[in-house]
Amino acid sequence: MTAMIDSARLKIMFAAIAEAIERDKERLCALDGVIGDADHGIAMSLGFGAARDAVAALDGAADPTTVLNTAAKSFLNAVGASSGPLYATAFMRAATAVKGKAELGADDVVGMFQAMAKGIQDRGKAEIGEKTMIDAWAPAAKAAGEKSAGGASLADAFRAAANAAAAGAEATKAMVAAKGRAERLGERSLGHVDPGAASAVVVIEAMRKSLTD
Repeated sequence: MTAMIDSARLKIMFAAIAEAIERDKERLCALDGVIGDADHGIAMSLGFGAARDAVAALDGAADPTTVLNTAAKSFLNAVGASSGPLYATAFMRAATAVKGKAELGADDVVGMFQAMAKGIQDRGKAEIGEKTMIDAWAPAAKAAGEKSAGGASLADAFRAAANAAAAGAEATKAMVAAKGRAERLGERSLGHVDPGAASAVVVIEAMRKSLTD
């Protein structure tokens, strides 16, 4: 059984995501180099590095909402364009979802995760099939919600989310970009994984490991 998730565990989660993104930074930049500006890995590294440092500086009295709102503000300050507002919105929605709670149970964590995905979708106004990070986030949130509703453990819910995110990212190879800079490439965007979907897989897998192992 997974222990309750508190602010200290959320700080560990942000450190784990930052480490995973840093490890994959070059691959993410290479993916972005095919259909974008080749800087997605750098932006994600800056954003999650800033979030990690900002939440680590909070004192022990900070509740989960404060941790998540602090991460949102620091991510947006570090990454002004593209993924900055998307992940800042994700963390702000997550903060709202767990407002008033000092510790999070499995249902709370899944709700937080779903709020993140909804925040990204609302901010980016993206739909499934448009070759964006929502092609990984949306199926991941759906899978986690379905598992949780069926009584699965948090570990099983996150395992299903991670698998769905990976499948969603892989599916972007067969999509023509309909959002962002890649849209201008039209059919030439076919055959390439969307870098935002690829980084979403890294983020979700790091969340899975740090919150359920």
